[in-house]
Amino acid sequence: MDAVSNNANREAFGAAADKLAESSAGADVAAITAVADETLAVADLLRREPRLRRALADPARPGADRAELIRSILSGKVSAGTADLLGVLVSGRWSGPGALLDGVERLGVDALLTAADRGGDLADVEDELFRFSQIVSGDARLAGVLSDSTAPAAARTELVSGLLEGKVKPVTLGLARLAVAGFGGRGFESSLTRLVELAAAKRDRSVAYVTTAVALSDAEEQRLADRLAELYGRNVSIKVDVDPRIIGGVRVKVGSDLYDGTVARRLAEAKTALSK
Repeated sequence: MDAVSNNANREAFGAAADKLAESSAGADVAAITAVADETLAVADLLRREPRLRRALADPARPGADRAELIRSILSGKVSAGTADLLGVLVSGRWSGPGALLDGVERLGVDALLTAADRGGDLADVEDELFRFSQIVSGDARLAGVLSDSTAPAAARTELVSGLLEGKVKPVTLGLARLAVAGFGGRGFESSLTRLVELAAAKRDRSVAYVTTAVALSDAEEQRLADRLAELYGRNVSIKVDVDPRIIGGVRVKVGSDLYDGTVARRLAEAKTALSK
């Protein structure tokens, strides 16, 4: 669960998100990307420095003091805009040091997605992250290597860079690298899934993970997207995984909702019924 999923931290994160939106309004892609990179670098610092995390999340310390502490630490190392943005973030009330780290990471992700949106690349970033997650999940050896938290993160990050650099948008590559670090404390593949959902949310869309035995035509995919949009009251981004093992039918997962009309499920139910 990331920081903004917790009611106790939403207000603190919301103030920083508003500050990011305000400062990004007149900025170009390069400037927004620089803020994102600096914010994620600070997240790396906090990940390595638990004492600093505790100090910045200490509820007994006034918010203004915590903001001044982070600004003094970052002075001359990041832009004034990034230091001010993080000052707003840490001045809020957080439920704990881990939640603060999640908040800094999430703010960096929001900045990256804002840069992609400003550059007209957000839909591509969403699709590229999903396609990469499919490649990883379809290769057990690759999935094992990238998900191995006991292996050096630098080596796994270098592997991701070798696989993606020059083939995807720069923002996609940055987010894939973040997934290696375990975005929000998640595993690698779970991090990719969450980042796909955040990219879709930035476009005011939900994500529907659709499993079919054969590929859908463009028309079939559009009809499904329209039906789900009616059901959920917002646009839906369809992510299709072709899996012949389901034999036929379709499985759709949107958030915690699962609609399973596959032949494989019906056969499993019939087998269970016959065995009773």
